[in-house]
Amino acid sequence: MRTDLAFHLAALPVAPDPASLRPALEALREIGYDRAVLPPLDPTTTDARALGRAFRDAGVEPVAMVGLAPGQDVSSTDPDERAAGRAALLAAVEFAAALGADQLNGVPYGLFGKPGTVPDAGAFHRSAREVGLVADRAADRGVHLTFEVLNRYEQGLVNTAAQAMDYVAASGSAHLGIHLDTFHMGIEESDLAAAVRTALPRLRYLELGQSGRGDLGTGAIDVAGVLEAALTAGYRGRVGVEAFSRRLLPSPVADALAIWRSPYDDGLALARSAVRLIRAVTDRFDVPSMQS
Repeated sequence: MRTDLAFHLAALPVAPDPASLRPALEALREIGYDRAVLPPLDPTTTDARALGRAFRDAGVEPVAMVGLAPGQDVSSTDPDERAAGRAALLAAVEFAAALGADQLNGVPYGLFGKPGTVPDAGAFHRSAREVGLVADRAADRGVHLTFEVLNRYEQGLVNTAAQAMDYVAASGSAHLGIHLDTFHMGIEESDLAAAVRTALPRLRYLELGQSGRGDLGTGAIDVAGVLEAALTAGYRGRVGVEAFSRRLLPSPVADALAIWRSPYDDGLALARSAVRLIRAVTDRFDVPSMQS
């Protein structure tokens, strides 16, 4: 089975500029990746078209990411703050389109960070309505908006696959997709395979990450088992790989993600190991791949 594979560039890491990106992208292509995921970038200060050319020259497709800054919370009771969040999301959509990305992942539904209180139903529905409108606009630009389900220490609005499906329903959008990550699922889900099946109707990105944020084969999560369960259930969308090592990250990024240790030193070696693990599973499925 030919799988549509993506690798998060923060695992290498590499500076998001064309000169730095191209050799890293070429190396990922040779290893077997079809796509590379950029971190959230500022649309006002980043040359999306120049980055897009670097991706095209390397023969790798981009996946963009979005996050909201303070004052841009689309779940807020303040209509001005929600409007600012909506504008930021729409700017990210335009950035993704200019980059040549057909998928925009990330956390569009609220602010990243441990919530201080239990999010209320009003916040959930305010956020969903705003994000649903943006997802519809994104579809018009040829971009699939896909939101990542995070663990309780990074967000409080959507932590499980079941909540993600409720969020999609509340959004009213036929275009909004779900991004599941085995790292977060390992914290929040009692049955990871069942969670994948729950989200399957809207699952657009299945990300493989280990409990310790390192090599996919070393940790508490049965990454191969989750992937096999997803494929058995009929998932044929994109599969991503994510890992983080403090030694390879800028300190502010490592601090924000609570990456205190360095589980690996060579991001490309980790990328190769991940491909071997993934292919050991996908080679048992003799069915055509369906890209999102």
